[in-house]
Amino acid sequence: MNLTIKPTGSLGGTVEAPPSKSYTHRAIIVSSLADGTSIIKNPLLSADTLASIDACRMLGADIDVNDVLTVRGISGKLKAPRRIIDVQNSGTSIRIMTAIVSLCDDRVELTGDESIQKRPMKPLLDALEELGVKTTSRNGNPPVSVHGPMNGGKCSISGDVSSQFISGLLIACPLASKDIEIEIIGELKSRPYVELTLDTLKDFNVEIRHENFRRFYLKGNQRYKARTYRVEGDYSSASFILCAAALTDSAVTIKNLSINSKQGDMKIIKILRDMGAKIEMGSDQMSIQGNGNLSGIDIDLSQTPDLLPIVSVIGALAKDKTIISGVEHARYKECDRIHAMTTQLRKMNAVIKERRDGMEIEGVERLKGARVHGWHDHRVVMALAVAGLRADGNVSVDTAESVPVSFPTFVEVMKKLGAEISIS
Repeated sequence: MNLTIKPTGSLGGTVEAPPSKSYTHRAIIVSSLADGTSIIKNPLLSADTLASIDACRMLGADIDVNDVLTVRGISGKLKAPRRIIDVQNSGTSIRIMTAIVSLCDDRVELTGDESIQKRPMKPLLDALEELGVKTTSRNGNPPVSVHGPMNGGKCSISGDVSSQFISGLLIACPLASKDIEIEIIGELKSRPYVELTLDTLKDFNVEIRHENFRRFYLKGNQRYKARTYRVEGDYSSASFILCAAALTDSAVTIKNLSINSKQGDMKIIKILRDMGAKIEMGSDQMSIQGNGNLSGIDIDLSQTPDLLPIVSVIGALAKDKTIISGVEHARYKECDRIHAMTTQLRKMNAVIKERRDGMEIEGVERLKGARVHGWHDHRVVMALAVAGLRADGNVSVDTAESVPVSFPTFVEVMKKLGAEISIS
C-alpha cells in the first residue's frame, strides 16, 4: 500500500492521541498472568497489541476484545501451547513472551515475520540459559525455542541492545519458584521503557527492588493481582502530530496526553521547544502553535530511540545543523532506522551524513516530492509522510500497510487536521 501526501501549508484542530502501545502490551500480558479478571480501558488495538493478545490466549488467558478488554488471567499457571507462537511483526511480543514461556516445563517455540527473524535475541537467550532454561535459535535470531522451567539464581544481560529483554525478565521472574537477581552490563539504553514496565508491575501488585537500574532483585512466587486499568495516551504516536504542526503554520491541540507520564518519548516536547516551537501543556492535553521556523540543535536519543525517524525529519527542515547521537540501537528495530531515514530523506534532497550512532543534518527550507521506501516500518512511513507536508510536490511512501502496527488512525487524524493525505 502507498501513502500519498500533498504539500500542506497549515494544520488546525483538536484530536486525541491514540492509547499507548507500550502500556497496552504490558497490561495485556500482565493481566493474562494475574489472579482474577482485569478490565483494560482505552487499549490500543493495533497489529502489535493483537499479537500479544493472541500469544496470551495460547497460554490459556481468556480475553474478550471490545471497547475495553476483559482479561481472565491464568493465575501464573502456564501451560505450553501446542502450536508455535507467531508474533507477526511485534518485537515487544516476541521478547517479552520468550521470557514468560520459559516458565513452562516444556518446549515452546516462537517466531514472527521476515523482519522479526532479523531481530537479535541472543542477550535474552543467554540470560535465560543462566537461569537454567534450555534455548535454541537461528544464530541468535528467531525462530527461537525455550524449555524451562526457569530456576532461581543470578543472570546478567547487556543493557545496550534492547530494553525489551529486561522488561521480559522483569515480568517473568516474579513468577519463578525462587528468587532471581539480574545484573545489567554496560549502559542501559531506553531506560524509560524499563521504568514503564516497573510502573505496570506495581499496578498489578508485584514489587521489584533495584540498585539504580544496575541490579534488580526479584522475589519468586509472587502473584499478579487483577484490576481495572486505564491505558494513557501515547507520546510516541503524538510526536508525529506535534512535529507536523511545528513544521507548518498551525494551531493544534492533542488530548489524552498525561503531563505526569513516565513515557520517555515525552522528550519530544523538550526537543521541539529547544528548536523554537511554542507548546502549552495542561493536565491531559497540549497545544502547539507552529510556524515552520525551527532551529537545529544537538539531540541525544539514547533513551528514546523511537523518536529517531520523526526527529530526523524536523532536523532536515530546521535552520542550520542538527546532530542526532546515542542511538545506534535504532539500527535493530523493524529496520535499520538510521540508514532508512538517511537514504529516503536524501531522495527528497535532505542533506544528511549517516553516523554510527545517529546523523548530522544540514537543514533546508523545503524538501522535494519523491517516491520513497517505508522499509515496512510504521515509524519510518509516518515520519516520511510528515516530511511530505514541506515538500515541493507530492510524496508517495510505500509499505504503508505497516502503519496500523502502532497508529491505526494516523491517516484519519492527519486528514482531520487538514492534511491532504490518502492511502491506496
